[in-house]
Amino acid sequence: MDKLKMHSADIADEKFRKLAALFPEAVTETVDSDGNVIRAIDKDVLMEEINRTVVDGLQERYQFTWPDKRKARNLANTPTTKTLRLIKEKSVGRDGKIGGGRLGEYLY
Repeated sequence: MDKLKMHSADIADEKFRKLAALFPEAVTETVDSDGNVIRAIDKDVLMEEINRTVVDGLQERYQFTWPDKRKARNLANTPTTKTLRLIKEKSVGRDGKIGGGRLGEYLY
């Protein structure tokens, strides 16, 4: 029997690897705040590679934003060890009844 990994994937790392695979010329190294050498994406090289109009800074565009949006995005990309588990007794089915019913009623 395979053991379940009890943590989420590192989404930011997955995205970095995909960008690095598509645009290896944009991969560089830099030093983080602790003095460690880390891999990074060079935004200027990436923009040259894409070679399209890139919206930057305060240039007008449609967007949905709120205070601490950047912090929320970073938090969403952080791996977690928490797992959602079904508690059938506290669940509400599609018919509005609490508890009871088939498991399929609670998963969409």
